[in-house]
Amino acid sequence: MSPLDRSLAIGPLVLPLGLLLLMLACAVALGVATRLGRRRQVAAADRLFNGLLLAVVAARVAFVFRYRDSYASFLGWLDIRDGGFEPLAGLAAGLGYWAWRSWRHPVERRPLAIALLAGLVTWSLTAGPLALIAERGPMLPDTPLAGLDGSRVTLPDRLESTEGPLVVNLWASWCPPCRREMPLLARAQQQHDDVTFVFLNQGESLATINGFLKRESLTLDHLYRDPHRAFGKTVGAVGIPTTLYYDASDQLVDTHFGELSRATLSRSLERLRRAASP
Repeated sequence: MSPLDRSLAIGPLVLPLGLLLLMLACAVALGVATRLGRRRQVAAADRLFNGLLLAVVAARVAFVFRYRDSYASFLGWLDIRDGGFEPLAGLAAGLGYWAWRSWRHPVERRPLAIALLAGLVTWSLTAGPLALIAERGPMLPDTPLAGLDGSRVTLPDRLESTEGPLVVNLWASWCPPCRREMPLLARAQQQHDDVTFVFLNQGESLATINGFLKRESLTLDHLYRDPHRAFGKTVGAVGIPTTLYYDASDQLVDTHFGELSRATLSRSLERLRRAASP
């Protein structure tokens, strides 16, 4: 996966590197706005924070509106754990708010502009080089795995005769988000014949896996064991659940860290199919 998609563990918290760098850029911008605001006796930091909050809300609203048919209830709209946001909509809303504030209150114009520039420079210097490391996504790893029958397999060898894109889900039965999203993925496996879904259990025994499937009444094709969590380490996924999307040539197209919803799964499948289009 892209370096920005790799996850890092901070104590019990696991976050994608890209999100951590974005938070760093926002913190720098807020720090600069606070310092300049005190000098000029204006609430620049408050205005900057309001714009950031508006950007997050707008990004979520735009995503929910686009995939509204995938949400069964209003509570699902509010559950941001699925990571469903439209960044461009959020960016437009935030910039629009700051432009309006600068027009209505010229005294805030300079500190806001400098703070935003500081955040942009921070993001460019930290995330920019990482984004340029690999223009093309990495290939599907040939990490040794174990079949439920005890056989040794690798995904490229086992799926060499499979045409079409590939979705690889890293999961474990002790992981609550994994358990919640598993019925969704099981249904998707049955509904999307043009996509191969692969389930890689991370570090659990065969008895634990079979017990989980029996309790949850789940039937999963392409289910393998990764007893030493080697696949996750290879692709840079420290936490689970993590879902990886590969095109027909086994090249990584998209990554989702955290729990999936119908909406975020639909978005990633759309990206996967667009990548497969000529």
